Amino acid sequence: MASRTVRSVSSHTTGNHHASDEPRRLPQTGEAHQSRGVRRPYGVVRSSQKTRKPHRGRTIESYTGSKASGARLARSRKPRTVTSDASDVQAELVPDVTVANGPAGAFVDARRLPSEDYVTETLRQTTGMLGVASRPKVVNFAERTKEHRRASARVIALRALVAVAVVAALVALFWLLFFSSVFRLETNRIEVSGANEWVSASTIHKIADQQSGKSLFMVSTNDVAEQLKDIPGVSQAKVTKHFPKAMSVEVTAQRPAAMLKSGDTLVAVDSDARVLNSVTAKDVSGIPVIETKDAQASLKNRSIKEALAILGALPESMRQSITKVTAETQDSVTTVLDDGARVIVWGDSSQLKLKMAVVDKIINDPKVIGNKQQVDVSAPLKPIIK
Repeated sequence: MASRTVRSVSSHTTGNHHASDEPRRLPQTGEAHQSRGVRRPYGVVRSSQKTRKPHRGRTIESYTGSKASGARLARSRKPRTVTSDASDVQAELVPDVTVANGPAGAFVDARRLPSEDYVTETLRQTTGMLGVASRPKVVNFAERTKEHRRASARVIALRALVAVAVVAALVALFWLLFFSSVFRLETNRIEVSGANEWVSASTIHKIADQQSGKSLFMVSTNDVAEQLKDIPGVSQAKVTKHFPKAMSVEVTAQRPAAMLKSGDTLVAVDSDARVLNSVTAKDVSGIPVIETKDAQASLKNRSIKEALAILGALPESMRQSITKVTAETQDSVTTVLDDGARVIVWGDSSQLKLKMAVVDKIINDPKVIGNKQQVDVSAPLKPIIK
């Protein structure tokens, strides 16, 4: 590294002193002078006059004189040599410098300055507390690569093991819920309620027992209920699971909407024109009777279907009073109550709830019905009383 020499020039008001080309050492405080060579690239010269610290890599020239308070710092990329004859200028080097040995005032060659021993410094930094130097750690990239591969293989194996365990647990859970005997429905634990003389319990069991042997998780209560509603005479059905192995079935079995009489044969039918039973000695009291030539063929007759829909919707108190039903056309369904005391003309099955409300109001109010017998509610908003 090239050396830099700092020179100070002072101009007194009493005399003129000019800078010379001869290098001159910097005086220290007192009479003794010693030449110091600054090896550091950022050497700083401190003067009793006002100076500014240089930027990195630049040499400072300090001018003192009558205008020292307003002097500017001149900066140059090339090192310059400055001398001063002023005896009142004192310069001081920072202590952290390399000192050159030699006679005072002699030129200092920076190339002959001692350099730092980086090897010694490195050994000093790597020695431990016991003063024993340790070898720096050497990284074996091949071993590190193998170690990384082994770690990756262990991670992959662990993930595969976890995946296999999860799949096995799911398979075991699936088998437990759907195929094991833990939740298997048993036939003797299927309970049926709501059957009557027209809808037998055996008919209901025949459908419910089809689910026997299945896991309760595979039994659809909605599907079973829909199948039960297809039984003639069943208007409502409710199926409930009882874990782990039982099921209950509750049905609402209606009485026949009417009895179709053909000769000596009575056929019980519901409001949907479905045949319940063919009977000869059943108790049919309170069940309306419709006389037909052919009971089975009449089920396809539109007028019979309208009559069955009306009879099936009537309250039980009115049904028990019906002694005769006629349905010459689909718009002229008529019921006779109490052997002709009252005659109700319903028309068809449309607006049936409104028609029943109008009939109930008229026949139960003596002031309205009076001594009249027939009530025509074919047009419920304009009933006709005869």
